[in-house]
This record gives sequence, C-alpha cells and structure tokens, in this order.
Amino acid sequence: MVVKKKTAKVEAVVLDEDKLHKLIASCFHYSTNDVDGHQAEYDYCVSILHQAGSQLEALTEEQPDEALLEACLHTLSLVYTSLQAKNPLRRAIASALSSVPAWLQERTVNNLSACLSNCYSNPSSDRYPHIVDTITACLDGFALGEWCSPCLLQFLHKGLSEYLQQNRYRAGRHIAQAQLMHSCLSVVKTSMLVIQRSQETISTALQAEQKHCKLDDTLSCLLGCYTHILTDEDFIQSVQSTAGMAVVLLIRSVMGCGDEVVCSLLCSSAQGLDSAPHWLKQRCEGLCTGGRPPGVSLYLCHGALAMLSWKGALPGPQWEQLLLLVPNTLLDLDVSIKESSTAMVVARVLTLWSSAALDCQPGEGQPCPPHLLQSLRGGSELQRHLLEHIYSHWEHPLDGVRHQTRSLFRNLLLLHQNTNPSTCDPTKDSYIKELTQNLLGLEWHMRGKYGSLGCFVELYGARYLLDIHPQLPSCLLGLMGDQTLAPYASDLLERLFVSHKAQLASEAAAADKTAPEEWMGHWHQTWVTPLLQVLCRARLDQTTYILDYFLPKLLRCSPSSLAHMVQALQDTTACSTGLSGSRGALGALMTCLRAARAQGVVPSSEEGLWGGLVPLSLLRQALVHKHDQVRMDALGLVCESHRSTEVLTSQEMDLIRHFLPPNLNSQSPGVRQQTVSLLKKLLCRMKDSTVLLQKRLIQERDQGQRDRDQHTLHLYKDFLRWLCVSLLEVLLPGASFSKCLMSLHLLCLLGQLFTFSTGPDAFALGEVVTSAQAQNVLYCIASNFLEVKQLASTLLRKLPGSVVGLQVQERMHCVLQAALDLSTSTRPFDSVSAAHLLNMLLHQPDLSQALLQCAQKQGLDFQPPSPPPQPSEALMLELNTLAVVQFLLHCLQLEVSRAESSLLQAAASCPLYGRAHCITAVLHQSEQWRSLVSELIAVCYRMSDVVSPVVQSSSPEGLIPMDTDSDTSAGLQKILQEIQPRDTNDFFTSARELDTHQEDDHTQSQTTHTPSLDRGGEGYRVTAQMVLVCCWRSMKEVAMLLGQLCQSLPLHYTNDSAHTHVGLITEEQVEGVGLYFRQQLLQSRHRGAFELAYVGFVRLTDMLCRSGSQALQQLPARWLSEVLEEVKSSDPSSKLCATRRSAGIPFYIQALLSSEPKSSSCSLLKMTMRELITLAMPSVDRNTDSSTVPQVHALNILRALYRDTRLGENIIPFVSDGLQAAVLGFTSPVWAVRNSSTLLFSTLITRIFGVKKGKDEHSKKNRMTGREFFTRFPALYPFLLNQLEEAAATVESDSGQVKLHPSLFLLLLVLSRLYPSPMDGSSSPLGLAPFLPFIIRCGRSAVYRTREMAARALVPFVLVTQVPSTVHALLQELPPEPGPKIQHNHIHGTLLQVSRYRTFFCSHFRQNGCVVTRGAFLDVLVCLCGPKINSEVGDLRQEALSILMASDLVSSDDSSSALGPGSTQYLLSLARLALSASVEIPDLWGGSQLSGQLLQCLLWCPQYEVRELALEGVLRRLQEEEEKKKRRPQWLDETTLSNLTSLALHETHPQCLAKVLSVLCVLSSSWELQWRDCVQALSQEWVLLHLLALAQKSAHRLEKMHLYAQIILNISPKSYLCDHLFGAVACLSQWGVLVCSCCSEDQPTEVKLTAAKVLVDCAATVLSSPHLPLGLSTTVSLWRSLFTLLQDEDQEVRDSASDFISVPSPLLSTGVSVCPPVALDSGVGLLCRLFEQWGQVPAGVLALTEWLLGDEESNDEAVTDEPSSLDEEDFLFEKGDLNLWAEPVQWMKLLHRQLGSLLITFQQVTGTLEPDQVQQIQTLSTQAKAKALSSQQALDSLQALPQFSCTMEHTITIIIIIIIITTTV
Repeated sequence: MVVKKKTAKVEAVVLDEDKLHKLIASCFHYSTNDVDGHQAEYDYCVSILHQAGSQLEALTEEQPDEALLEACLHTLSLVYTSLQAKNPLRRAIASALSSVPAWLQERTVNNLSACLSNCYSNPSSDRYPHIVDTITACLDGFALGEWCSPCLLQFLHKGLSEYLQQNRYRAGRHIAQAQLMHSCLSVVKTSMLVIQRSQETISTALQAEQKHCKLDDTLSCLLGCYTHILTDEDFIQSVQSTAGMAVVLLIRSVMGCGDEVVCSLLCSSAQGLDSAPHWLKQRCEGLCTGGRPPGVSLYLCHGALAMLSWKGALPGPQWEQLLLLVPNTLLDLDVSIKESSTAMVVARVLTLWSSAALDCQPGEGQPCPPHLLQSLRGGSELQRHLLEHIYSHWEHPLDGVRHQTRSLFRNLLLLHQNTNPSTCDPTKDSYIKELTQNLLGLEWHMRGKYGSLGCFVELYGARYLLDIHPQLPSCLLGLMGDQTLAPYASDLLERLFVSHKAQLASEAAAADKTAPEEWMGHWHQTWVTPLLQVLCRARLDQTTYILDYFLPKLLRCSPSSLAHMVQALQDTTACSTGLSGSRGALGALMTCLRAARAQGVVPSSEEGLWGGLVPLSLLRQALVHKHDQVRMDALGLVCESHRSTEVLTSQEMDLIRHFLPPNLNSQSPGVRQQTVSLLKKLLCRMKDSTVLLQKRLIQERDQGQRDRDQHTLHLYKDFLRWLCVSLLEVLLPGASFSKCLMSLHLLCLLGQLFTFSTGPDAFALGEVVTSAQAQNVLYCIASNFLEVKQLASTLLRKLPGSVVGLQVQERMHCVLQAALDLSTSTRPFDSVSAAHLLNMLLHQPDLSQALLQCAQKQGLDFQPPSPPPQPSEALMLELNTLAVVQFLLHCLQLEVSRAESSLLQAAASCPLYGRAHCITAVLHQSEQWRSLVSELIAVCYRMSDVVSPVVQSSSPEGLIPMDTDSDTSAGLQKILQEIQPRDTNDFFTSARELDTHQEDDHTQSQTTHTPSLDRGGEGYRVTAQMVLVCCWRSMKEVAMLLGQLCQSLPLHYTNDSAHTHVGLITEEQVEGVGLYFRQQLLQSRHRGAFELAYVGFVRLTDMLCRSGSQALQQLPARWLSEVLEEVKSSDPSSKLCATRRSAGIPFYIQALLSSEPKSSSCSLLKMTMRELITLAMPSVDRNTDSSTVPQVHALNILRALYRDTRLGENIIPFVSDGLQAAVLGFTSPVWAVRNSSTLLFSTLITRIFGVKKGKDEHSKKNRMTGREFFTRFPALYPFLLNQLEEAAATVESDSGQVKLHPSLFLLLLVLSRLYPSPMDGSSSPLGLAPFLPFIIRCGRSAVYRTREMAARALVPFVLVTQVPSTVHALLQELPPEPGPKIQHNHIHGTLLQVSRYRTFFCSHFRQNGCVVTRGAFLDVLVCLCGPKINSEVGDLRQEALSILMASDLVSSDDSSSALGPGSTQYLLSLARLALSASVEIPDLWGGSQLSGQLLQCLLWCPQYEVRELALEGVLRRLQEEEEKKKRRPQWLDETTLSNLTSLALHETHPQCLAKVLSVLCVLSSSWELQWRDCVQALSQEWVLLHLLALAQKSAHRLEKMHLYAQIILNISPKSYLCDHLFGAVACLSQWGVLVCSCCSEDQPTEVKLTAAKVLVDCAATVLSSPHLPLGLSTTVSLWRSLFTLLQDEDQEVRDSASDFISVPSPLLSTGVSVCPPVALDSGVGLLCRLFEQWGQVPAGVLALTEWLLGDEESNDEAVTDEPSSLDEEDFLFEKGDLNLWAEPVQWMKLLHRQLGSLLITFQQVTGTLEPDQVQQIQTLSTQAKAKALSSQQALDSLQALPQFSCTMEHTITIIIIIIIITTTV
C-alpha cells in the first residue's frame, strides 16, 4: 500500500501590535502573515529556520553583532511561544534554538523565559490552553526549554485554580464542561511534567530553605488543587486518576521516597505523616478523613504504582507493606463500587500491581522477604482473594475488564512460578494441577475460562492441556457455532495449535528427526482432521464462525496443510455429501480453498486455475449448490485475491457467467450482501488490473505480450457489457424484490467503478443501455421497497442522460406530474416514490419552468426564483431545490387550510404527510432559505394542530371521544361531526363517500359514486383507517421536518463576546420547536405519533448540546427539571398520560438524557435516576390511585431508561435501586403500581442477565454465579436477604390458610437465576449461607409454583462440598411415619429440593395419601434409577417396579377412574417411571416382556396427557435409533407395533393423534411396518384407502396433513411395486390428488415441506418412471406441483423440492444438490425429455401451453379489472400473502423456451392427433385470441407512466399476457 505524504499545515502566527512591531524590526525577512498553509511556503519557512540554526551553531564568541543576535533569539523565542500546538514550524524553531553553541545557551534560555513570562504574566482565561501547550512543548524533548521549568509551577497553580472555580458555574453545559475537563487534564499533566523535570531543583530549594519559602506555598497550593480534584466527584475519572498520580509524584519529589506517607494515605491514617513537612502534613490530613469518596484510595493506588519505582527492592523502609497494602485496598473497593468504569479502573490497577510485584522480584542470588514470598505464592490468602476477583469479573460486560482479569491471572501464575523456582513441571505442582482441573470443570459458556486456559498454554505449552483433556480440540470446535463464544474458543485454539506445533518441532529437533512428515501427521490428526469432520457434517449455521475465526488462523500457522486438506476432501467428495443441512465434502473443499486464497496460500490464477488444486467441474457445481454458504465460498474463491491487480482469466469470467443468473434472486439478505461484496472485489480487481494492462500496453515492447494484454482488455469489455446487459434485462415489472435489489446494487457498482460513459472510453458501458432499460430502472422507483427506490434513484443519475430522457420536455413534465400526484396519494409509500422522483428532477435545468406550468394549471400563485444566465451546476441545483420547496410549501399551506375546515376531506384527497415528506427529502442549506424557515415551521405547527385531536385522544385507533379535556374534546367532536353519521355508527365498519364539489350552501346533496385514480372532480371513499393514517403520518413528517431543520440548518446566535454567528434558524425558533416536541411527547396517546416525535426530538437534543449558544446548551437540564417536577406533582387530573406505560413521557426523558455526552460526568443522568428511584419507592402516604400516579410514572420511566442501550454502562450503578423499587412495588395495593413494577422487573432481569439466548428459560447463558451477581450488585445482598426473610415468615401457617407474600415469587425468580461455581470458596464477605434456611422454608408454601421455584433457587446457595450434609438435613425434616398433623406441602417442597441433588430415598410411600407428594417422590425415583449399574440401584429399581406394577396406571379399573386434584401429575410421574423401564433403559428393568406390558398400559391409558407423554418418549427414542441407524430395538415388539397402528386408527385427541402419526412416520420410513387393528391384520390397500379418507376429512387440520401424506407416501410405492396389488392404482391416483393439494401456496409450511419430501422420494419411482404408474394426467399434475414448490416463497420449501434433481436415477442424478432456480430450469427440460421418452410429445405440448396460458378465469379478472382508488377489499396497506420470490414473467419465459424446443420435436414426430387433442387445441386457440384482445385493450388504457398510477400486480399481469400472445397466437 502506498501511503501518500501528508501536506504540512502551517498556520499564521497571531501577534498583537506590539509583538508585530518587534517582529518586523527583527532580521526575520519572511512575513508570517503570508503563510497560508501551502507546501512551498512551508518549505521556505523551514529552509530559513535551518539556515538560522546553522548560522547560530557556527557562531563564535568573537565579536558577534549583539543587537542582531539578540533580535534573532528574541524573534525565534517569540514565534515559538506564539505558534499553536500542532504547528510543525514549532519543531523547526526548537531544532534551531537547540543548535546554539554552549556559550549562547544562557542567553537563549533567558529570551525563551522572558517570552514565556510575558505569556503567563497577565493572560486571559481563553489563552490558558495555548500557554499550557507551549509549556508542554518546552518540556518535551527540548533541552533548553526544560531550563525554564522552575518558574512555571506558580502559573500552573493559578490556571488550575481558575479552572476549578469555573467548573462550579458550568453545570448543564456539557460541551463547555467537557472542554474544561480537558483543560484541567492538560494542566495537571503539564504540572507533573514540570515537577519531574525540576525534581533536583525542587529538592535543592527545599533543603536549602529550612524555613518557610515561596516554593512551599506553590507546592502546597498545587497539592490542594490535586486534592480538590480527587475528592470532587464531578470530575471525570481520567482527570481524577491523573491527579492521584500527581499527588504521589509531588510527595515523592518532596520526601525523596514517600512510601510511608503514601501508606498513610491509603490507610486513611495520619500516623505516618510525622516525617513530612508541616504544609505537606496539613494537606495530607485532609485526604485522610474518613468521609472521603472511595475513589480517592483507588486513584492513590494507581498513583503509587505508576509514580514509584518498583524495579528491584525499593529504598524505602515500608515498600513491602505498601506493595501488599495496594491489592487489599483495591479488593475492599471492589465490593463497594457500582460504576462499570470504576470497575475498569480497579481491574487495570490490579493488573498494574501484579506487574509491579513481578518487577519487585529480586534477581538471582538475592533472597526475597519471607512474608512477601509467602503472600505472593499460589494458594496464599492474597492469591485466593485475587482469584475470587478474577472469577467475579471475567464475565463482566466490559471487554476491558475481562482483558485485564486475564492479564492479572497470567501475572499471578508468573508470580507463583517465580516464588516456586524449584517446581518447573506443572504436572508435579499440586496448585497448578488443582487450578487446571477446576478450570476445565467449569461450564464452557463462561468466557473467562478460555483466556485463563490460554495463559496455561502460554506458560506450560499445549501438550500439558492435551494430556489432561485429549478431546479438547473437538470440544472447542463444537463450541464455534455459538457467536458469543466463537472468538474466545478460536483464540484458545490458535494458542493451542501454535504451541503444539512448536513443541512437536522442538521434540523432533531434539530427537534428530529431520523429516517433518511424522510429527506433522500427528499435528494434522490432532487439529486438521476434527476440523474437516465438522466442516463436512455440521450444519452450516454451526460452522460460520469456524470460517471467520479459526480456519484462517490455522492456514497462517501451517500453509502446507492446505494440500493435506484438499487431498482428504477430494477423496471423500464422491462418496460424502454430508448430513442434511451440512455443506458436505464439496462445500468443505470450497471453504478451505477460499480461506487459503484469501490468506495468499493458493497460487495465483495466472499460474493455472489455483495451482490445479481443484477441477473446474467441481467449482461449477459449487457455484450453483443448494446451500448458500457453499455458493458463497465458491464465489469467494473466484473473486477474492491476495493481489488487487491480479488479471482475471477467461475461465474466471465464465464461472461468473455461470454463477450470476441463478443467484440473482436470493431471499437471504446475508447472501445478497456477500454476493455484492465479493463481486465488488472482482470488479475492483478488474479495474486495477485494467490500469496495469493499459500501462503495460504503453511500456511493453514485446508484441506477443501486447497482443495478450489487448486480448485480455477485449475480454474485459465483453464481460462487463454482458454483465451490464444481463442486469438491466432482469429489471422487468415482474422481477422479484431480491432480484431487483441485487441487480441495482451491481449496476451501481458498475457505474461507480467504470461509469456508463458513451464516449471513447475503454469499455463505454453507456452504449449498451437502451431507453427501454432506463425506463425499467425508472419504474423501479415505484417499488414498495425503500432500498429498491434508493438504488434506482442513484443508478438513474449515473446512466447517460440521453437514454433516461428527462431532457425531453414532455417526459420531464410527465415525471414531475407523477411525482406531484404521488405526493398527495393516500398510500404512504407513494410519498417516498414522489420524493425520489423530485430529487432526480432537481438536476434538470428546466425544472423551474415545469413547476410554473404545473402551478398555472392548478391556479396557484407561484413564481419560481429566476436563475442567472449560464448558472453553474451547483447553483442550478440550489435554485431548483428552492423552487420545489416553495411550490410544495405553497401547496401544503393550501391543503392545511382545507384540512382545518375538513380533516375528512383532506384524509381522502390530499393527506398532508406526503407533501411534508417531500419537503424533508429535498431539504438543503442555503442563504436563500432564511425566508422559508419561518414559513416551514409555521405550517408544521398548523399541520400538528389539525391532526393532534385525533392523535392525542385517549383511543385514537377507534376515534372514540373519551377525553374530558375541553380543548381536545372540542377538536374531536368537530372531526366526528364529519365522519360519523347522525343516527348510526356504521362509519367504523364501512367506507364513507364524499363529494369533492361542496358548495358554500350546505343544502346541495352529496354525490356517491366510485372514484377513479385520477380523482379529478370525483368523490372519495374514506375509511377510519385513512383518517388515522393521515393523522399519525402527518405527525411523523412534522417531527422529521422540524428535527431536520434544527439539525441541519446553521444556528443564528450571539455568544458572550457579543459576536453574532449568522445562521438560518434562531434560538427562539429552536426553543419553540423544543416546546412543541414537549407538548407532543407528553400529551400524545398514539404510540406511532410519540415514537416518531421522539425521533425528531432526539435530533433536536443532539443539536442543543453541540450548539455554540449557551442558552440552548442549558435547555435540556431545564426541561428535564421541569418535567420531573411535573411528574412529582401529577395526579389523575394532570395532562400527563398515566396509562399506556406513561405514553411519551419516558421517550421525552430518554431523549434528554441520551444527548448528554458519554465522556462527561453524566450529572443529568445521576440526578434524574436519584429523583426517579425516590419516586418509585413505596411510601406510606401513597396508597391510593390518585397518590400513586407519580410512582407509576417513575416506574415506567425507569423501565425505558434501563432498556435504552445508548446509556450503556452508565445505567448499571442504578440497577440495584431499580430492582429494589420493582420488588417493593409488588407490595402496593394499587394495581397500576404492581403492573408497572412487573414491567420494570422484567426489564431489569434482561438488563442483568442478558437477552434470552435460547429456548431454555434457565439456560446458564442467561445466569450468573452467586459470587459474580453479588459482587456486581452488592446492595442487593442485604435487601434480598431481608425481603426473603420477611417473605419466608409468611409461608407456613398452622391454620392452613394460604398466605402469599407479594414479592416472594420475584425473589425466588432472581435467586433461581444464580448457579454455583466450582471455583467458589467460603470466605467471601458476601456469603450465600444466610439465604439457605429461608429458601428451604419457602419450599413449604401452599402454592405449587412457589415450591418449584424454591427448589430451583436452592441449588446455587449450597456449595459442592456441602451438598451431602444439606440433603441429609432435608431428609431429616421428613416425617418418619404418617400422622394427622403432617403438612403435605412441606413434604412435597422438601422432596422437590432434594430432587435437585438426586441422592435420597424415602419409605412409607404406600401409606401416603397425597398424590402430589407421591408424584414428587416418583420423580426422584426416576432420577435415581438412571443408567447406573450397581447393587444398590438394582434393589431400588425392584422396589420402584413393585410400586409401579401396583399403581393405578397398571392395575386401574373403572371404579378408580375418578380423578382428584393432583391425580394427573401423579399419573404423569408414574408414566415417566414406566417410560424409563420400558423405552429408555429396558434392559436394566426387566426386558422386552415388561416393556410391552408397560407400553400397552401407557398407550391405552384413558388420560390423554399420559398417552401424549408416552408417545413423546417413544418418538424421541426412535429418532435417536434412526440417527444411529441401528436395527429395530427389542422393546419395539409386534404387540407394541399393533398398539401403535391401532391407536392411529382410533385416537380422537388431536395432539395425541399428531404424535402417533409422527411415530408411524419414523417407523414406516426406517422399517417395514405391518398394520394391525388389535389382532386383525390389515392389507396395505385398505390402510392406504383409510388413511386417504382420513387425510381428506382432516383437510381443516392442516397440521396433521403432512403426517398423513408422509405415511401414505411410505406405503404407496411399496403397495404398487409389491405382490400385484393392482387395485392400488386407483388409490395411488387419489394419493396423487392429495399430494397436489398439499402443494398449493395457501398450505402451511410444514405441509409443503412434507409434500416436497414426498415428491423427491418418489421422483425415481413415479415422476420419472418410464411406465407412468399413475397415468399421464396425474404424473404431469405432480410435476406441476413440484414446479410450484420450486417457486414457493419459503426458502426451506424450495431447497427441499430442489433435491429431486440429485435422486439416483438415469435421467435425474447430477451428483450434487443444486439451487432452486437451476433445479426449476433443469426440471422443465427434464419433463420435456420425459414426454419424448413416454411418446407423449403432443400431450406435452398441450400441457405446457395450458400452463403458459394459466387459469382462464383469474387472468380474465386480472385484465378486465380497472384499478380503483379504494374498492371494498382494497386497503391502504398490502394485505394477505404475497410471494416475493416467484417471478411470473421469468416462469413464462422458461415455459416459452422449453415449449419452443418441444414444438420442434412435435413437428418432427409425424402421426395423427387424438380427437380430444384436436378439440383441446381449438379451445386453447380461442382462449389465446380472447386474451390477445383483452390485453390489447388493457395496454391501450394505460397512462403515460403506468407504474406510478396502477398496481404492480396489474402491470405484471399485462406483461405475462403479452408473453402468452407472442407464444401462442
């Protein structure tokens, strides 16, 4: 990459008059006022300075010209101190001054000091930053400047004091406050630099003056400023942290070492300050107070570690104490901090401490103090506390904290190594072994585990971990499917295989093995083989991140492994296609080659196609493969290159031609994005290589090479023209959204990289673009999809103007009129089309005149601005924009006036939002806009006033006037007078027709008739939906327009210095817009309105904080305090909406808070959260509906703030308080408070534990260890404990009454989200033991769900080592025998808690009469009687079996069938035990005979829940057996099969029927199934007929149709092919009809998927059979159904149907799966060949012609129906299903092409036609002629731009009919 040299920027030196005269009087001949930043002038300045430096360096003491020399030195010093910080001339002057001889250095320093002294003698505050920068420059590598440092401390103290004073008055002005913080930081850093450079001078001065001196005062004042910064929490952390370092530096400079004083400061004790000077002692005593903020200790620790030297032993007496004091101080802080940023600082300082501890280690031969050695060794108390810190923070949401904990862990391991030098082998170190085992025992979802294991690899090598865990590579590869874990797993994998390779190489070298084949083979077996297995077999979504993170790293480590991968994959390509959903060996091969080529491992294509590694045929197969990722990998292999100028070969261009047509129509956004990105790389490569080839043509002398280069350029030109034409040709009105989007993307790329020029360009792509194609691009703007509109608009500006045709007056007028008509359309997306058309017309020079003509036609008083003669393009664009906005604004003002008189009329004829959207879209800045801004804002307010009564009503969706507010009610009543009839309420169910010609006298009656699209002089049909859409869309556009005006227009304001900044929008206007948004957000009820007003308000608040106006900067704080006061005082009579989750109030506060800069102290957020949490907490005086309104508002606002991701980690410190408010809110007697508390609690659970990442509600991915939870939220520890104690006290009562504490469930829900960690110890100050008795007590609740939650919550609070004792204590609480006072709730809760640990046994089961506790006991038995083999478990199984055989499930009779409460749960527990004995592990229970008996009892149980559970267990077990491809299991005997088939024939419960059908699907597909009804054997024909009848009767049960179809499929081919079942042919015909019915578009996806599987499975035996087993008609219908599925909108359906092409068959098999477009094309061609093979070419011609003509009735209706504005079934928005993938035009073209080839065959085949075929031909001919006539009439009725005036479906239908006409007539 060539890096361009940056042009140095030289600024003019700003001098006052006195300095200027001094400069002019000097010998400096160059005038600095002429310096304007140009390079030549900069070079001239530098050359002068170099000359001056050379002359000064050569100067001798022999009679120099004193005056000239003094003037020169003074001038250089003056210019140096006047230049800005980043001016490069400053370095040149410093170099010149540094070159003076030694005898002149003192004079130079004096001059420089004098200039500096003049600078800071009486400076203004705005000059402070410049002076500080100058001082810093003097001390940064400028030796003479450092001599000036002693005199600077007093000035720095003065500046810092003034900054501290200013900080008190800048509250709310975030930008000014941020600038002040930066200035403070600069001063503190500069003062530290001065102290460091002057350390010897300071020490000498302090020692010389034993008494009080001036330096003492300066240092004392500086220390006071540092102390103020440290203790003032308004300062940002970077300033405070730097101040902490400055304090320690100053102490060290004064004391020499200062370790004793620093220790005293860290301990907050004044005992160690006696040795310090009096002034230092006084200042330090102020820091030793007990009430100092906790951050002071943190920043002092940082200062001690950063400013004290830790290399070797410290000279101070207390260095060891200080070293051990720092981590203890930090760990104490770790428990109390709330802010994530502070946690980041703590983690960083702890890592810094560990590095300092490593630096403190003495060298060889030097002993380490024993106490320090013991403290730093592994296993010590300090190391244990530090490890607990690591375990608590390695899952922290901040990446920086996790990174620091990893570094700390590594340093702790190094400390352990250094303190145990004798134990080098990790296998002999008990501490390391135990730590490794604990880490490997953790769950893999814990991200910190990976970094810690990586530290072990780094220090001990990969072999150490591989010996302990040999399956580690496969395990880590299996985790790569999870996006959150993939980066961590790949990083650990990289460390492992790199280390392993290095270890193997070193071992081979040590053993003198020169050949690497042996050890590389072992390395490949360990790392490459598992990778290839995963790539071939795993699902594509599980391997995405392997390709992104792992494979490139592996190839970088071992490039030679590519050959091994390719060979291994090519050996398996022929026989391995992978499992369903996997990429197979071919896909894996493409993946490896693509990654290798991107890494530069694969040879260049110029040396042959990728070095001959892959055959071209395989690559062509991969480019049209069924799986998206395989195609993308193959395309990446073609497009990506390590060299951007690598020349494309003709083979690569042919591959792109092969790839592009079937891949343009991709539904997946990810695939489209990858395709465009890869083809952009190819086109960029083509462009760069074109430049190279053209350069070579000029320079090359070899004629042969020139010919080859010229031929390559010719190939490029042909390819680019083919690409351009191919992409333009697919942009027909019938093209799918995805194809349009992809084509437009690629065409825009062509225009960007190569341009559509028509001149003598190398490629001249504009020559191949036709006017018709340009018109198709223009019609794309009418698309319903915004992306298509945007791309089409961009492309039109790139196409040649001659083909677009807008220079033609008539065409431009048509487009302009269409845009203006669309801007008043009632369909919302039409206004977006209008905006794009207007933006396109802005570049036309005659637009103003066209607008004038439109205004004259409409009778508008409009005069566009007149352009000057020959205006520039920019000026023309500006004038056109101004004219368009003026025209639209004039129209909008008139329409608002009409809406003010009749909103209904406006909603029907000219909804306001279209015009407003167009104005926003074309908005630009210009000085000529100033007169329009006020009008725009005024018309926005008027629009809002018109529609706000609807939007702000209590029920805007139905327009029901429920508001009691007089203003709102009056506005609503006015609207309802128009839209609601006097005596009926039918407006809300039917449309109202209005007459547009209403006379002034209201006696004229209204006309009612159906209007047309042009709406000229006709009535309008109005629905409530139209009124509502008009209102809230108008509110949206008003918000967007006002926000755009405030954000984009320059502000007109006057600052403190009375300097006026000229702009287009004033401060008063901005504040007025803010008040408008306040009103809308605080009073709107319609969610769409206040959400969109919020978008505009966010733009406004962002502008306020960044504006230069001080008044506007303070507005957010003022508005925030006002709304909080209003919330505090709100009651039911307030205008603030207390329902709808407080409506727009949370949005209003969110916008104000999110505008606060993240780098600031976030004072507004902290103030707001404190106020809201105070309001949200319950109070004794707030127990009524009226008094709890502020509390409800506060809870709703808090919920919105916790959900706002823009507040980031700044909201985390308030999570604890928010959770407390939510839990306590449940105790309120008011429902509204409890409801808002529920919503807040749910949000906080998501905020704390993360968004749910799986179906499992209690997945560990959404949980925390107890240690981590209470470390991050320490305030919740006492709160949850106290609340749990209070709730547990109400659980159990002797009276037997249920007492449910309101917040008990919430407490258990939070606690159940915690889980134990193997790394937890018992020494944490936040121990979990106190929770244990209360959770156990909650298990006695009378509420079943509470007992379950208590059992789940108990688990994380019991340490692993305490599980046996806890279970034993629980079992001791169970009653030894039945008794009258036994509480069964207590027994059940205890059993649930014990079952979580699965180690107990209980007697007296049969004497227990409570079915709930018996069921719980049985669940425990199921856990215990698992797949363990020992005598105790065997005895337990026998006891459980005796209970089961004597239970109601096995030995029940009709008399015992009555069920009581809990009986169903009890029977389900019995069923689970029976399933374990009969299906899951029958061999351990008693064999197949017992299995059959138990299964029979389960399948015929009267309770459907039991049958459903049994069938689920059988299905799950069968699916496992099917995956393992084992033989039929023994437990599945003939009796069980008979029971299953009988159940399928007689089951009535729908869920059970679906389950048994699923079981039979698996059985019939895997094994031969003999159907029986009890003992009666059934014939296959009877079963087939019966199932067909059931399927047809169950047509309304679509969820079971696919199961019926699957079973019928598995029977029908066998029925036909076996044992001469000739009667089955009729059945098969019915089966064919059923399959065809399952393929229609209205069927559910699962039904169509099954139909696709059916058709694929019978492709060889039925569809392509030469014998036509189902007859020609049914077979052709099945083919038609298959083609329908191949055009289905669901990608899964299409992919499943495309598998027919790979079925083993002479005509079908291609050997590889292909994508649906290729399968569709191949399928139609295959059907034509089958017609020839069957000898049915005439019938085939007729069939294809019928398909081509389509359904006669539907086509006739589509053509004859005129588009209306709003018919009975028409809506403003699209309704119903719409296939966005299918392309009717392309389908017709495909049929046309294949029919043409079949007709040629038909003409060659001589023979007579059947009479019915002749009749059919005549019918088709008549039908075609009728279609020709109707389509011609439809074409004649189209307007000039039909796409902008009628529906897309109407246009598509006409185009299809045109194709039909050309084909058939």
